[in-house]
Amino acid sequence: MGSNEINKVARAVLGMLTLAMGIGFLSGMLVHQKPITKAGYELPEPQAETAVAAAPAAPQQAEPIAKRLASASAEKGATAARKCAACHQFTKDGKNGQGPLLYNVVARVKGSAAGFNYSNALKERAAKGEKWDFESLDAFIANPKAYLPGTSMNYAGIARPDERADLIAYMRQQSDSPAPLPQ
Repeated sequence: MGSNEINKVARAVLGMLTLAMGIGFLSGMLVHQKPITKAGYELPEPQAETAVAAAPAAPQQAEPIAKRLASASAEKGATAARKCAACHQFTKDGKNGQGPLLYNVVARVKGSAAGFNYSNALKERAAKGEKWDFESLDAFIANPKAYLPGTSMNYAGIARPDERADLIAYMRQQSDSPAPLPQ
């Protein structure tokens, strides 16, 4: 490579550096940055805690379960039961999973599915002989943790009253002898 070639390469490199610096100076003159007065970001002030804790949101007010069950659809309930299928089975030949078998659950003693290890909260209810009636199922499905503090069920619940009624109608059907509908 001759000295002429080296000069051409050096001229090109120096020209590019001069151009880059010139663009930097020009853009600095066109755009003025605001000087930083405080380091960091402004954070919102924490809200003062009130003496009374906020009450949990009230569940959606609905007609009594007996009235909703009169117009409930077990077919729609089968669709709603898909939300529960990850943990529960509903068929007679089903097995306990992460949650207990729900076949014949309506009018069954709470916490009494054979072979399932229930939370202490449900074991206490089972010892008292409490049964799953339509009202208690409705309340439990709406918000399991509020209805039964200490339950190990980690599902938030079904907010829509009509969907709960459909699910309960489906659960009622999953039995050798379905419980009579409430009047």
